[in-house]
Amino acid sequence: MKKDELKLKNYMEDVVALLLDELTRDRDVCKCELCRLDMMAIALNNLPPKYIVTRKGEVYAKTDLLSRQYRTDVIIQLLKAMEIVSKNPHHSIFED
Repeated sequence: MKKDELKLKNYMEDVVALLLDELTRDRDVCKCELCRLDMMAIALNNLPPKYIVTRKGEVYAKTDLLSRQYRTDVIIQLLKAMEIVSKNPHHSIFED
């Protein structure tokens, strides 16, 4: 692997985005980009980061998603974030 192919990434962002899409699909919550990002930010601030550098690290991190407890922790934080944002959406500040 070449040095310029290396990248530092918080893999938790991908996990949160994926699960948020699943959770909001059948729920009556705002799905605008601002509300979506607010939900992700709230959840990510309450979850431990999972930084990866190599493809091998990415594969390893993805196996964690299969853990029931890991998935449950992310879902719990996302549901809390969805409730917070639904009660206090910021998108309304741009509707003037």
